[in-house]
Amino acid sequence: MTRLAVHHSFAEYLELEESSNVKHEYLAGEIYAMAGGTPDHAALAMNFGAALLERLRGQPCRVFSSDLRVRVLATGLATYPDVTVVCGPLERDAESRTTIVNPLLVAEVLSDGTEDYDRGEKLDHYKQIPSLRECVLISHREPRVEIWRRVAGDAWSRDEVAAGGELSLVSLGCG
Repeated sequence: MTRLAVHHSFAEYLELEESSNVKHEYLAGEIYAMAGGTPDHAALAMNFGAALLERLRGQPCRVFSSDLRVRVLATGLATYPDVTVVCGPLERDAESRTTIVNPLLVAEVLSDGTEDYDRGEKLDHYKQIPSLRECVLISHREPRVEIWRRVAGDAWSRDEVAAGGELSLVSLGCG
């Protein structure tokens, strides 16, 4: 990600997003342009989202693409996960009707440029969302998925599934 500006309000960020054809992340007054994805990245995200759509058919859950902005109220991060699942009513950010604050699950397809951030700082932000039960990190290098799962309060566990394994998403009753 490339830093675009320093010390902007969230309202200024939202104004930029409405007029931009590029997505940006927002944190602590800074706006970062998000890098475009590769065809493989887009396909991995779409395949995961499509599998969730099929599995959740008939349930009160909605699966969203990377066009949905999620805000972490505890830290102020506004970002676009590759896949987001919300079960029940959408809770919208008080400052933005197009931003939600209650994902049950988020998924990120890792890339060379964002892997360290997605596994580290961004994951730490996501863990601050009270409604979030699972964060899925999908490898772009090999058939491997990591699932970070809230087990109790603020405690999280990590599971990994490689090729041939079965992905279990406890929060969605999938697996």
